[in-house]
Amino acid sequence: MFQFDNSYGRLPDRFYTKMAPTPVAAPGWVALNEGLARDLGLDPSVLRTRLDVFSGNAVPEGADPLAQLYAGHQFGGWSPQLGDGRALLLGEHATGDRRVDIQLKGSGPTPYSRMGDGRSALGPVIREYIVSEAMHALGVPTTRALAAVTTGETVLRQEGPMPGGILTRVADSHIRVGTFQVFASRDDIDGLRALLDHAIARHAPESRGPMDLLRHVMAAQARLIAEWMGLGFVHGVMNTDNMTISGQTIDYGPCAFMEDYHPDTVFSSIDTGGRYAWKNQPDIALWNLAQLATALLPLIGDRDAAVSEATEVLEGFRQVYATEWTRVMSAKIGMDDMNLAMELLDIMSDGRADFTNTFRALTDDPDTVRDAFAAPDRIDGWLARWRAAGPDHGAMTRANPVVIPRNHQVEEAIAAAYAGDFTPFETLNVVLSDPWTATDDNAAFRRQATADQRVTQTFCGT
Repeated sequence: MFQFDNSYGRLPDRFYTKMAPTPVAAPGWVALNEGLARDLGLDPSVLRTRLDVFSGNAVPEGADPLAQLYAGHQFGGWSPQLGDGRALLLGEHATGDRRVDIQLKGSGPTPYSRMGDGRSALGPVIREYIVSEAMHALGVPTTRALAAVTTGETVLRQEGPMPGGILTRVADSHIRVGTFQVFASRDDIDGLRALLDHAIARHAPESRGPMDLLRHVMAAQARLIAEWMGLGFVHGVMNTDNMTISGQTIDYGPCAFMEDYHPDTVFSSIDTGGRYAWKNQPDIALWNLAQLATALLPLIGDRDAAVSEATEVLEGFRQVYATEWTRVMSAKIGMDDMNLAMELLDIMSDGRADFTNTFRALTDDPDTVRDAFAAPDRIDGWLARWRAAGPDHGAMTRANPVVIPRNHQVEEAIAAAYAGDFTPFETLNVVLSDPWTATDDNAAFRRQATADQRVTQTFCGT
């Protein structure tokens, strides 16, 4: 089955709590990601026989399950101890030159549960499976979903009783900015240094110290956020405990993709101040990187020199991000002209044009782009200048998807799953596995939500 080599579990005991998952009453399969299993050198037919492992009712051979400790800034406020409150890292699966974490989400309470039940409702499991796999198909660095199961148990949430579920998540690692923060906040220099060495060995072997690691994480995050922005993706909870040093998207809680474009778009029910709005995501990434830099400072002997070097690194973020954002938008409009690209976004914002469909119409049939705007005359001059510049439609085809996980479609899959029908979930996953090709099968999934289908608020599920 898994080939575990658990390097994180060999770090000092204060990094985690080792414990087994809490068994569930009557588990059942929702999905096994056979393609991902094969990519990891695993036999899907063998995995199918191990529902007990994916439900937490058995610990597989070689696993060393543990709940990781971390801290973090949540909506800008400091939380000195967070950690895996409803998840357990089973271990690190090593295949060839690749190593990935295998984690159960919803596996029961841990010492970090903060009075929670340690479980997950089925809805958040369905959402993360759909959206994380869609992000992978879109070419965005992301954690993956290997399996989803029902527990046969009920969890209580504010909305009432709900069926429970467990997700098996695959990640390059679960080391977060908040993992560094917890040791820095405790003045645990030995722990901080051990974490740095582990992180460099796993993610940035070319790095020669804390500032090299910061540069590595900064480049990875700049690329990631630019990819999000180019798809109209709003993460919703960019807390430092939800920011990985690997540069993968993690923790698909109140996330959503924009339909009508507006830079101030927010979906998360708890983001009442718009801190994590679409337009703010690059600035929040920089803010989070500043918290990582602060946590790393104690590892550099001369504090004044450390502050100066960290500041220099952070000041480089905007240029690194600008390069990535230019790359993304140049592909989306088929030419390297950021003035033209930003002008298009302004026109789309005024007209509340559908983000995905506008760019795809521009790619496939520019004559239909006017249909996306309530006042189409606004786009005519822009289209004339864009056509005259000679766009690269090949680049656009590779940058502008025809389908994304639209909020109402995800919610419909969740509602059906709660009723015991997983067909919409399965259909949506198939459609989203090829986001670049317009077909008869995905025609209905390309349509913008109607007024009565529109979902304007999303929830974290805890």
